Amino acid sequence: MPMPPESHRLRPDHLPTPFSAAQIRAGCPAGRTIRIRDDAAGEEPSYRRIVFVEVDAESAVQEFQPTDADGRPIGEPTPRRSSWLDLQRHASQPTDATSVREVALDLPFGRFDCWLYTVLRPDAELRFWFAKELAGMPVQVEEWVRGALAGRSLMVADDRSPVGSAQGGSRWGMPVEKDASASKSRG
Repeated sequence: MPMPPESHRLRPDHLPTPFSAAQIRAGCPAGRTIRIRDDAAGEEPSYRRIVFVEVDAESAVQEFQPTDADGRPIGEPTPRRSSWLDLQRHASQPTDATSVREVALDLPFGRFDCWLYTVLRPDAELRFWFAKELAGMPVQVEEWVRGALAGRSLMVADDRSPVGSAQGGSRWGMPVEKDASASKSRG
C-alpha cells in the first residue's frame, strides 16, 4: 500500500496530504452525507451530520447539523462554503511533528485501509485516520492528553446518494462498493 504521493505536499515543511483537492472533489459529490459520533472524556456522546449540498469545480457548500443518536436533526443546519484546496489544507501537517503509517480500521460500516497521521504537539497527540477509498475528511480523529484519550470523532456512516434521490440509499448509508468482492470483504 503506497504512502500519499509527493504531489500532495502543499508546503515544503509539511508532509503530503492523504488526498489532493481534485480527489476530495471527486469523493464528495452533492448528496454525500456523513454521520459522526463525537466522544469526550466524561461526557455523553454527541452526533452530527455533514451534507454536501452544492458542489462545483472550485468549492462545496456543506451543511453541518447536530443530530440525535438515530440521526434526527436537532436545530437548524449551518451552511459553510469551502474551497477544495481549503479542505485539502486541513490535512497538511508539519514534517517535524508528524508520522504516517498504514493501518486497517474497523468502522461501523466496514473495514478500511487507512493512512494514520500522528501529530505530536506540546500539549497533546492527535491521530487522524484517512480511509484510502473515502477521499475527504478523516474517518476517525483522536486527541490524547498526558497519555489519556481526551476525545474521539468517529465516522459512523457515509452515504453517497445524490441530493433528491428517490432511492435515498440504505439508512444512513453504506459506502459505495467498487465491486462484489469488495462487499464480501466487509462482511
